[in-house]
Amino acid sequence: MENVVIVGASLAGIRAAETLRQQQYTGRITMVGDERHLPYDRPPLSKKVLAGDWEPDRVALRKPEAIGELNLEWRLGVSASALDTGSRQITLADGSTVDYDGLIIATGASVRRLPGQPDWAGIHALRSLDDSLALRAELVEGARVVVIGAGFIGLEVAATARERGCEVTVLEGASAPMIRGLGAEMGHAAAMVHHDRGVSLRFGVSVSGFEEGQPGRVAGVRLSDGEVVAADVVVVGVGVVPSTGWLEGSGLEIRDGIVCDATLNAGVDGVFVAGDVCRWPNGTFDREMRVEHWSTAAEQGAAAARNLVAWSKGEPVQPYTEVPFFWSDQFTARIQFVGRVEGGEDVKVVVGSPEERAFLALYGREGRLVGALGVSKPRLLMQFRRVIGERMSFDDGVAFAASLVAN
Repeated sequence: MENVVIVGASLAGIRAAETLRQQQYTGRITMVGDERHLPYDRPPLSKKVLAGDWEPDRVALRKPEAIGELNLEWRLGVSASALDTGSRQITLADGSTVDYDGLIIATGASVRRLPGQPDWAGIHALRSLDDSLALRAELVEGARVVVIGAGFIGLEVAATARERGCEVTVLEGASAPMIRGLGAEMGHAAAMVHHDRGVSLRFGVSVSGFEEGQPGRVAGVRLSDGEVVAADVVVVGVGVVPSTGWLEGSGLEIRDGIVCDATLNAGVDGVFVAGDVCRWPNGTFDREMRVEHWSTAAEQGAAAARNLVAWSKGEPVQPYTEVPFFWSDQFTARIQFVGRVEGGEDVKVVVGSPEERAFLALYGREGRLVGALGVSKPRLLMQFRRVIGERMSFDDGVAFAASLVAN
């Protein structure tokens, strides 16, 4: 193996490159990225960067000298447009091609748009550094901000906008905030901090369109019942779509991501996948999943690289079975979750209470501990990633929480 290509100049991509070098791979590594920036950290985009506390140079994932030590060939500002696994060649959007012996796909995801969403001034999404800077310029004191979507990104933007002095309304079609990640009951509990700070949260509402004010600029969001919510700024945060369009005709199986085996292999020799675009069977949960979290992207980037090197040497490859973990900072609350929620789990608050705005809750499914939520309980929460991975029972999880508090 002399030519490795990493498609996706992302967290997963840079971790893959570092791991290749740590595994004593000395050949060529080409990093392809559709943005012009070197790999940067995304979590601060909705918080520190958006708030104006950090400038773009603070989000670089690695210092220039560390990047230089990796000896990478960079193809930035150009996306991949096709993959031929037979000839082991990638075509880029500028018409050039890159050959590979080993390939790691870490193309992530792109923001989902609403049907008929116009390209008017004042309508924003938040996925990239450029998105964050463009939105930041419009979050001025007194601006009426409407956030469509009460997921983690939407609520982080809402919190930051409110702290910048904006009037903030959040519109959500589901019955609760953060429902996909936390479930309805705990989603409401975790979001109580928004009520405390004057954010208007509206659930069970459907957006049917937008209202134009000055030509080409948004003035409001129209709901399905005809109501118009006035807005100077609109942020559409209705989820993401795995970036797999360039793989049409490649022969890889695409189903809300690239379908992989437990080792993150895409079903073709020498092709591994990491990050938001990866769908794989996680043996710890006996479930197929696709995870859009920072920790998973970092860990899978490293795991994919280790397995690629092992494959090239004819050595055994290892399954990726880590327990998903994510966090979200909203106002003064740090929301952390380990595990996996599918809906219908038994939920028990074992420490604190939602009324205190600080608590620990456990999730059980079929008698097994499958998740733990901490709101401003970081010391306690992180103990549970290990025991969930050990397939602890739900009752033992409750007892384990009690022992942590007692100590």
